[in-house]
Amino acid sequence: MREIASGIVIYCKTAEGPRFLLLYHGGKYWNFPKGKLELSHEDKRGRETSFAAALREVFEETGLRKQDLRFQEWFKVHDRYSYTRKKQRVFKIVTFYLAETSRRTVRISEEHHGYGWFLYREAVRVLEYRNLRIVLKQAHDVIRGKSVLRGEPHPQREGRNVP
Repeated sequence: MREIASGIVIYCKTAEGPRFLLLYHGGKYWNFPKGKLELSHEDKRGRETSFAAALREVFEETGLRKQDLRFQEWFKVHDRYSYTRKKQRVFKIVTFYLAETSRRTVRISEEHHGYGWFLYREAVRVLEYRNLRIVLKQAHDVIRGKSVLRGEPHPQREGRNVP
């Protein structure tokens, strides 16, 4: 089985440095706002586009709208991993975009238990999975001007990476 999802790494500038928005799912699990692509008439395959899905999911999960976000137009990274759900192997591809916001208050969805704005060093500690820390580092490097990342995907990861 294959799942396609997309999301947005959202940050805001502060005097201490950029703070990243992470949503809390319970236990040790924090993540960026993201979700699966839905069926629609936005492209010829009958599925919404990755960017449209990212905007929809961010609005559903945080209340932030497109006009609340300033995008790094060329930032687009792919997180690939597989996991097991109900004894079935699922291969998942998540496309992440990067956007800045000045809105610090968000309205989380019922599927989340909370949210936080974390400095990079704090976010690295709370993100349980290595692949999410890699996405965070790519975003952080771009924000700090240390990367010329042009949407090149990182190598496929088997399973959710060990912390």
